[in-house]
Amino acid sequence: MRVKKVSENTLQIGDIVTGIAKTGKYIGEITNIRPQHYLVKIKAVLKHPLQGDLHAPKEVNVPIFHERRALAFNEQTNIPLKMVRPYEGEIPSYEKSLHDALNKAVQELETDNSEWAKRSLENLAILKIDYFK
Repeated sequence: MRVKKVSENTLQIGDIVTGIAKTGKYIGEITNIRPQHYLVKIKAVLKHPLQGDLHAPKEVNVPIFHERRALAFNEQTNIPLKMVRPYEGEIPSYEKSLHDALNKAVQELETDNSEWAKRSLENLAILKIDYFK
């Protein structure tokens, strides 16, 4: 699907955008505009979320080392206005985009010898099995 070019300050319901939610980045469609957020329906994954505690990034000595899943296809999420940008181009299939984003995250972590990277790789291995049953 090809999408039209829109400028950042004219975003409307139905526009295709990129948005950062927590530590993941997505392509989606605006379905509602709120005072502080856009409600975005997820269509593709550009960057898989980081693993662990959002409040203690890249730390392993935290009460819970969270498994962070990518948002699902057509899942809707509130994204702060300042974290949303217009998207122009082809929208990849959700499954291919998730696969590519997950593989990129794994490749980046494999070059990091930290305990956080090792724990993250363990989480992503479990997620990969779950995502692509």
